[in-house]
Amino acid sequence: MRYETDRLALEVFPATRAGQTLKFYLDNRVLFEMYEPEHGDAFYTPKYQRDLLQCEYNLAVKLTMVRFWVMKKEGGGEVLGTVSLQNIKKGAFLSCELGYKFDRRYWGMGYAQESICKCLSIAFKELGLHRVEAQVLRENLPSKRLLYRLGFELEGVRKQNVKIHGEWRDHELYALLSPDIDGISCCL
Repeated sequence: MRYETDRLALEVFPATRAGQTLKFYLDNRVLFEMYEPEHGDAFYTPKYQRDLLQCEYNLAVKLTMVRFWVMKKEGGGEVLGTVSLQNIKKGAFLSCELGYKFDRRYWGMGYAQESICKCLSIAFKELGLHRVEAQVLRENLPSKRLLYRLGFELEGVRKQNVKIHGEWRDHELYALLSPDIDGISCCL
């Protein structure tokens, strides 16, 4: 499961790539933990990463969740970030949640937008989904600006949605509908 854009490769990793994912998480631990629930020290071990990648691979095969690891097409395989389609719902819903995180060293270079556009194209054109949602902490301005550039619209606030560092935090809910993708030049 590998896709490419002009500059990037998006790939579902097998468990054998745990070293790359562990390095990515360790390099960005302080940043990511500002926005996510605590993982605990076990998360930052090769065994945990192998088990997590195996679990994610199994979910990708079932098309219930797909995490793409983002790397430069021309490069040594260093992970720049990750983009995922989570909680993929079929039937009457045809929806999912978009998740993404990128190494701060690569912010402002368009890698997040480029890889998310590819992921949205997969969601709408290949999986036939109708709606993609994204949840963002209110103070995460870079992420909110990115979603607006991609055509997402703010729909509301999910009050006390996720417990982060012992505190229930509100998230803004954004959504993009499949007909809207035609208005996004990067996703055509």
